[in-house]
Amino acid sequence: MGGTEVWMRSGVYVVRLGAVDGFILSLLSPLGPFLNLACFPIYLHDTVTFLNLFFCLGTDLSDTSPDEGLLEGLTIEDKAVEQLTEGLLSHYLPDLQRSKQALQELTQNQVVLLDTLEQEISKFKECHSMLDINALKRALKLQQKRQKEELEREQQREKEFEREKQLTAKPAKRT
Repeated sequence: MGGTEVWMRSGVYVVRLGAVDGFILSLLSPLGPFLNLACFPIYLHDTVTFLNLFFCLGTDLSDTSPDEGLLEGLTIEDKAVEQLTEGLLSHYLPDLQRSKQALQELTQNQVVLLDTLEQEISKFKECHSMLDINALKRALKLQQKRQKEELEREQQREKEFEREKQLTAKPAKRT
């Protein structure tokens, strides 16, 4: 892995190791700096998770001026980077794989739920349309009943009118 940079920011050595930013802490002994520790925050998706990876860089940063932008003398071995990467992957990969499996199951369950919901919605629409059809049938029957009653009343009036007409006196025919 390449792209390792080190610079000083606010009295703390900042490290960019590949695409991961971190900082270096120098532990002091009476004899001077004896251990440089690197701390790297790891970002997963939108959630910020901090995992402190400590390793000895094996270099004395006190020789470098704090005003220097990029520290020339710092070298990080590829083996250390590889070991850190493997350690990081072995730490997070099982959880990420379980999360991936859980997300796949959730997605599958959502698909099943959506299908079930669509079926229920279609059943609801069908029942609702049946209610509408039943209401229309009822209204049609009531209308037919009223029309039949109106027709019967009209026929009754005609019969009464004919009967009254027959009851009225008619002049007799002369023979």
